[in-house]
Amino acid sequence: MSQSDIHRAILGVWRVEQPRLIASLARLLRDVPLAEELTQDALVAALECWPESGVPERPGAWLMATAKTRALDHLRRAPMLARRHGMIAAALEVEQSAMPDFDSTLDDDIGDEMLRLIFTACHPLLSPDARAALALRMLCGLTTQEIARAFLLAESTVAQRIVRAKRLLSESGLSYETPQAEERSRRLPTVLNVIYLIFNEGYTAARGDDWLRPQLCDEARRLGRVLLALKPDEPEAHGLVALMELNASRNEARVDPEGHPILLMDQDRGLWDTLQIRRGLEALGHARMLGGGAGFFTLQAAIAACHARAQTPGDTDWHSIVGLYNQLSVLTPSPVIELNRAVAVSMVSGPERALEIIAALEDSGALKNYHLLPSVRGDLLYRLGRIGEARAAFTAAAALTGNSRERALLKQRADALESGRHVEN
Repeated sequence: MSQSDIHRAILGVWRVEQPRLIASLARLLRDVPLAEELTQDALVAALECWPESGVPERPGAWLMATAKTRALDHLRRAPMLARRHGMIAAALEVEQSAMPDFDSTLDDDIGDEMLRLIFTACHPLLSPDARAALALRMLCGLTTQEIARAFLLAESTVAQRIVRAKRLLSESGLSYETPQAEERSRRLPTVLNVIYLIFNEGYTAARGDDWLRPQLCDEARRLGRVLLALKPDEPEAHGLVALMELNASRNEARVDPEGHPILLMDQDRGLWDTLQIRRGLEALGHARMLGGGAGFFTLQAAIAACHARAQTPGDTDWHSIVGLYNQLSVLTPSPVIELNRAVAVSMVSGPERALEIIAALEDSGALKNYHLLPSVRGDLLYRLGRIGEARAAFTAAAALTGNSRERALLKQRADALESGRHVEN
């Protein structure tokens, strides 16, 4: 195995294992920022050792053992060990070479280390934006640049938010806790949003060589189900689960065997997972029964349901989708929602009307570095026969995206227009 292959293997393992490592160490050390720092040390150790020794048979266990050793070293170096630190150190020494079962020692009713960590990252001392950025950094392993792209913000702004959030958690004395009753309800909206962002990163990766990160989609769906068991009467929890199930039902059809993206209208709908669609529709029904039909996640789930129910692209109820986007725009004004609304409007009222919405978004500058804005504009221009403008828009979109698969798709669309191969998408 070449050095580059080993480095790719390390980063692949790291993306999967990082959240579990942080959650486990945070449980022991009661300090989330410190847990993240020690897991980063384990990654550095892997980058130093594995190119020489090879990738271990159980890479996740290797990283866990290394992170635990770093934790033990940290506790030993502390000038004064509190009694609880001494107990932790003793436990680490006994279990140093084994994978511990932390679930058996949980002292709360959440019962899931990852969800507990999300509740910690969503501490009300932090601003909502800082909570989400910190969770994406720790749980998705996203770089600061990737998070900045997700929030359409400057990288320096996101970096400052993360640094401040870590410092505040460390200094607050409340670094790792299980919120109860009313406090848990206060944090719930942000927790729902974080799980949604984790799913989105898996559904369409911001950067890298893969269009999908299925393990993140699966983890977000699992977290949604755990949260639903804790809050069965919360309509938006049902709405989020519905949205994730319905969107994930298309994953098998969203890429070809080589991993190249396939757009919604070109997908083989026979590959859509009918079991996931059924689960999603059931969750959507529960959300509505609980009176949450006009919630943020429930409205998006209703849009996904319109696609899920359509046997062919031509069967899609675009009029209902436009109405749902209109409700979303009032509930949560957002340039991204407005961009999606423009697509739906184009299917009902034509591309000219949609281009008016796109022009307003361009004038606002809110999405100036967002690759999907020129991508949607290119599709609308193509449908109007304005081929040269469409080609320029697809080229501009390709330059903005950080995902290599998406970049290749956009370049392919631009090249097809240049060579006269006007293929529908």
